[in-house]
Amino acid sequence: MATTAAAELDTRPSYLAAGIAGVAVFLLYLITLSPETAMWDTSEYIAAAYTLGIPHPPGNPFFVLIGRVFSILPIAPSVAMRINLLAAVSSAVSAAMWFLITERVLVGWFAQRWQRIAGGALAVLIGATAFTVWSQSVVNEKVYTLSLAGMAITAWLTVRWCDDPDGPAADRILVLIAYVCGLGYSNHMAGMMAAPAAGLAVLIRRPRTITRWRLLLACAGALVLGGTPFATQPIRAAHFPAINEGEPTACRDGLKLSCTFSKGTYDAFMYNFNRGQYGKPELSERQAPLGAQIGMWWLYFKWQWLRDVDGVRPGLQGSLAAIFLVLGILGGWVHYRRDPRSFAFFGPLMFTLTLLLIYYMNFKYGYSQAPELGDSVPREVRDRDYFYLWSFSAWSVWAALGLTFVWESLAALVGSTKTQLGGETLELPTTRGWALTSPVLLLAFVPLFGNWEASSRRGETDTGDFAIDLLNSVEPYGVLVTVGDNDTFPLWYAQEVLGVRKDVVVANTSLLNTDWYTRQLLRRPVFDYDTAKGPSAYRGKAWPKPSGPPMNMTMAEADAVPLGQELSQPQLFVAGNIRAVIQPRFLARADIFVLKMIQDGKRSVYFSRTSGGYAFELGLGNYVLTQGLSRKLLPDSITGGPGLVQVQGEGWVDVGRMQSLAAEFRAPAALVRKNKWVDRASVGIPYLYVSTNYVLAEALSAQGDRTGSEKAIGDAMKVARATGLGDLFSGAVPPPVTAGDSAVKTAVPAKP
Repeated sequence: MATTAAAELDTRPSYLAAGIAGVAVFLLYLITLSPETAMWDTSEYIAAAYTLGIPHPPGNPFFVLIGRVFSILPIAPSVAMRINLLAAVSSAVSAAMWFLITERVLVGWFAQRWQRIAGGALAVLIGATAFTVWSQSVVNEKVYTLSLAGMAITAWLTVRWCDDPDGPAADRILVLIAYVCGLGYSNHMAGMMAAPAAGLAVLIRRPRTITRWRLLLACAGALVLGGTPFATQPIRAAHFPAINEGEPTACRDGLKLSCTFSKGTYDAFMYNFNRGQYGKPELSERQAPLGAQIGMWWLYFKWQWLRDVDGVRPGLQGSLAAIFLVLGILGGWVHYRRDPRSFAFFGPLMFTLTLLLIYYMNFKYGYSQAPELGDSVPREVRDRDYFYLWSFSAWSVWAALGLTFVWESLAALVGSTKTQLGGETLELPTTRGWALTSPVLLLAFVPLFGNWEASSRRGETDTGDFAIDLLNSVEPYGVLVTVGDNDTFPLWYAQEVLGVRKDVVVANTSLLNTDWYTRQLLRRPVFDYDTAKGPSAYRGKAWPKPSGPPMNMTMAEADAVPLGQELSQPQLFVAGNIRAVIQPRFLARADIFVLKMIQDGKRSVYFSRTSGGYAFELGLGNYVLTQGLSRKLLPDSITGGPGLVQVQGEGWVDVGRMQSLAAEFRAPAALVRKNKWVDRASVGIPYLYVSTNYVLAEALSAQGDRTGSEKAIGDAMKVARATGLGDLFSGAVPPPVTAGDSAVKTAVPAKP
């Protein structure tokens, strides 16, 4: 049956439909939104936004500014949830942009608007429910979702410019693109990733644009204006907020013009801006073979469509990944054939977000990649799928185009009709053909159902609860020595956002290797201990408030401490009655400061059990007593005593204190409710509770308390079963939690 009436092609973007799609995505994220913080950088960034501080270099000032605004808006019951909503809103906006781009490509393909809207909806569904996109959109781990929104907006503006490069709004669009890129860069370097593709599109569509110096000057000015949030960093740093990583200022006693506008501030800012403390190698120095780095991307690509956390369906996961890969490649080909104008931008953008990004990131082997190689290859401390969030999200456009092409091809086999579109006669599927073959679209729903359990963070409170448990394992006014991200950032969140146990000084060994962090410890005020909010174990006793910082040093003296020194022979460390023999090793700057805090004796010192055997490495094994999730350094060597039991693999345990603190732990119940630990790289945190309960069980058993011992074992097994740790041990006390369970955010100084 042929249709002779010409179809009137309406090319206006479906902004209303895109807005509805974005709202639908936001509602999905709202349903699965985390009410609290999470592991890795989440706590750092939530706390930095709330305190208007500076997170790790380069500091992401635009995120901090907009995150601060969200943190004070009355849109959710907690600060963390408000900032998590920022992630949800950002990803919903990006989904709407991908909808518009997909619909635009389909304009020259389908005459009826509903068909184009269906294609846009497919892109939204596929992209918004891809595992990494979804999981990053329901808790604000960092800045990636905000960066994604900026990139997607830039992409849509560029596609619109490609449609009419000589139109009345064309120049304004280019200036706006430059501004959004600059603003995006002040959020994260990825904000500029769309710029090369946009520039190439300009050269392809209107090469004479590059000869218009006024326009180029306006774009350069807009780009610089977008980057101005960086100017806030030296100003804010000189106010010494609680989180002031990198301290990009030369001012040491407050904001002053003389030190703010100085070479010292410029050098400190540029060192921070260029991420100098990480010491990343040149691109020519590959950290893994390029094939292995592409293999990492492929591993994470497989996760997007079915996050098989337990590895029980590898065949299905691989098959789905192959299907979505083919759909994307097919969609890219169709895009090139049907709409070369927008492909001039989007094709190079996809190259940038995949192969070029893989090469630029230059990662080591992934944490979960090639497990058969074990420790024979250098590995990332965690899985880095979040760095490819932009790739997986944008892939949804091509996957949707590919799926639409498959749908059309199948529908045409059922029946077709001739239609006049413009001046061209097209043979298109019949309505019956579209309807009968529509079940193929169910493919787009696969990631929605396949990733729900792994991506949802609804009701999760375990990270914040862990932070409170660890802080409460330290007596009032103590110093807690930690080693990495997951035993430090949650503590910052608990102290600065929740206001819990601010009396505890957190001393992170990886950060103690920097000068700015030691200055922060020296400046930190002494906060009062709130007895009513502390654990019952500390009640009924007076806790004298110390004065001054935890070590007797001036800032100049702290700055003068070297990066470290090599001990070629055993060295005796003396602090009161402590006589510790430090075996030959490289004594890093951090070690020197930890020993200085012990020697000055201004506060009691605790070692987080996440630090593994760090206290033993310093020769302090005979002086540490396990209490809860930490080990207290005692002034004399331990030889026994009432309530003290020696447990193999752990050392001396204060049974009464351990039992009292464990009874008030908050995280175990949260871990059981969560019932799935997706990120295996941070599994040391739930494992800490399993280990702690087994240590307690051993100690109680040694005292003849069989009932208490059985209860502790039962508590351990509940957490183990809920988090998938049951196969790590078989009744014996698990080995101690190691420092490797936390990422070192700051490069440890190399040995001389």
